[in-house]
Amino acid sequence: MGAGKTTFVRGAARALGFDGPVTSPTFTIGRRYERPGTDAPAISHIDLHRLSGLEDEDPALLDDYLTPDAIAFVEWPEIAEDAAILPTVKARVTLEHAGGDARRITVSRR
Repeated sequence: MGAGKTTFVRGAARALGFDGPVTSPTFTIGRRYERPGTDAPAISHIDLHRLSGLEDEDPALLDDYLTPDAIAFVEWPEIAEDAAILPTVKARVTLEHAGGDARRITVSRR
């Protein structure tokens, strides 16, 4: 908690050319950021923290976010791993507190 997940996604969205507001999807499960008038993929930001698992959820819960035309950032992805509904993970980014305002960022390719 408070490691900077939304800040990370905001920075990634900026790097991908999205210049609108990027906010935490904690209370909405997900947000999708479109870039009308461009061929750029949509950006999906999903937060699964409030869920204990996906087995009791609507199977279509993440369909609007996990589309072939989107780059998806998923907070707390381990909640969905057993459900096998996440598309192929290209990279896993781990953010950890490193004292004060410092963070340790680890990127592993899948």
